[in-house]
Amino acid sequence: MTDPHDRGELLLLNGPNLAQLGTRKPDVYGTTTLAEIESAVAQVAAAAGFRLRCVQDECEGALVRAVHAAADCRGAIVNPGALMMAGWSLRDALESFPGPWTEVHISNVFARETFRHHSVLSSIADGVVCGLGADGYQLAAQALVLRLSRTPSEGTERDG
Repeated sequence: MTDPHDRGELLLLNGPNLAQLGTRKPDVYGTTTLAEIESAVAQVAAAAGFRLRCVQDECEGALVRAVHAAADCRGAIVNPGALMMAGWSLRDALESFPGPWTEVHISNVFARETFRHHSVLSSIADGVVCGLGADGYQLAAQALVLRLSRTPSEGTERDG
């Protein structure tokens, strides 16, 4: 029996080094752990009737496989970590992801080293949240839920 309130699944994808949140450079990334972020995003998702699939890996290939395996997910929140700068295979995988997705960065990448100022993913993302700390994940989840709640005529498709 299917739950009529179940709106499907959302993907939360985290790239290299993000399992170290809470202890890695707390002056840059804060002290919130990845487990705490996953819990907070799961609460936002659940309140809107979605389930959350969480994936974190240090290897780009594993993240690509996770994106392909998540083709049934309604949308995604993606923190690629440093793969934002050179994750071309991740970009290709996300380009074919069927639902809307938002790129998230905990720090303000534009206030950091210049090599962090360009993402190979941002141009194909439906939105980008950066510099808002761990709260950025919840904000991305809220925006994704709103986007998925709209009818097609209200702009749920990627509009460039």
